[in-house]
Amino acid sequence: MPRKLSSLLAILLIFSLVAAACGNDDDSAQPPAATEVPDPTPDPTEAPDPTPDPTPDPTEAPAAPGTIVEVAVESGAFPTLVAAVQAAGLVDVLSGEGPFTVFAPTEEAFAAALEALGLSAEELLADVDLLTGVLTYHVLPLAAPAELVLTLDGESVTTVAGSDVVITIDGGAVMVNDAAVVTADIEASNGVIHVIDKVLLPPAPE
Repeated sequence: MPRKLSSLLAILLIFSLVAAACGNDDDSAQPPAATEVPDPTPDPTEAPDPTPDPTPDPTEAPAAPGTIVEVAVESGAFPTLVAAVQAAGLVDVLSGEGPFTVFAPTEEAFAAALEALGLSAEELLADVDLLTGVLTYHVLPLAAPAELVLTLDGESVTTVAGSDVVITIDGGAVMVNDAAVVTADIEASNGVIHVIDKVLLPPAPE
């Protein structure tokens, strides 16, 4: 074979090997196949979120208050008064249609009254006649919300016990005899409760 032809074949062989090697490099440099992105469109057949709507129903009416006795019991603020009403057998009376206004002494007021009378709570609860007389002196046989009470300055009002209490306005404070109203207008279905800071003691019988 002529030398020129042999040299040409050698050059072509070398070129082919180099081209093949470059081709392999190009294949290895190809980027990986793209990862498939999930479709963000929600499936219309998917069940809705079961979480309830926290928005309150504007048409829902608030619960009506209970009777005077129920309101006093549920508040938890008048355990001595509630016990006294139960011991005197006045639960049915104060759970009746009414309307009534109850001047409810605080626990501190009952403690001070028992000390002044020289009685224990047990002794007071056991004396039904005394207990009934004291309790009914705290009850008016009518509904007297604060707006009405404020018009009674200097007036006497007859209680369920048959004796009168005197309503006065002293420097903006509403007084029932010598007791001040500290919380007014606790509503009940059969009347209203006003909280006072002293126990009202009925006048001694003549």
